Amino acid sequence: MENLKNYIRDIPNYPKEGILFHDITPLLKDPKVFGQAVDAMADSLNNKGVEYLVGVEARGFIFAAALAYKLGMGLVIVRKLGKLPFKTINATYDLEYGNDALEVHRDSISGGSKVVLVDDLLATGGTSAVVGELVKKLGGDIVGYSFLIELIELKGRDKLKPYPIWSVLKYPV
Repeated sequence: MENLKNYIRDIPNYPKEGILFHDITPLLKDPKVFGQAVDAMADSLNNKGVEYLVGVEARGFIFAAALAYKLGMGLVIVRKLGKLPFKTINATYDLEYGNDALEVHRDSISGGSKVVLVDDLLATGGTSAVVGELVKKLGGDIVGYSFLIELIELKGRDKLKPYPIWSVLKYPV
């Protein structure tokens, strides 16, 4: 899997000074490498009884959609506020460089549904934690969280306890 790191471009000081952004677009551009990343993420989700994958805007959509197709699971999307057309619930949260709000359709997850939340990167865990809150408000049962990249020094997994976290690549900050 270390080969996948060769396809992730580091961009310093983006989106603001002091942030090192891990750009996945080179990985997405190469179909073989993208397939390897999806396969690696899928391996950790097999035989978990998962019904839905929840993709987080925007890069989480990419991986969640590919995984949902590959694993034969439903896909639920969580978007920024004002982007979904039907009745929603929402929550606000802090980012490492500001704050934002996310929403999900009220009818997207039925009570007791087994769910894994999917995103491209785990940093501080704030975004993933708020998505988990939305899933729980809808009655979903969180099985775990799946990421392509985890920035281990930011300890985002601490905010997601007690749930399992599966990440393919681990980076220092």
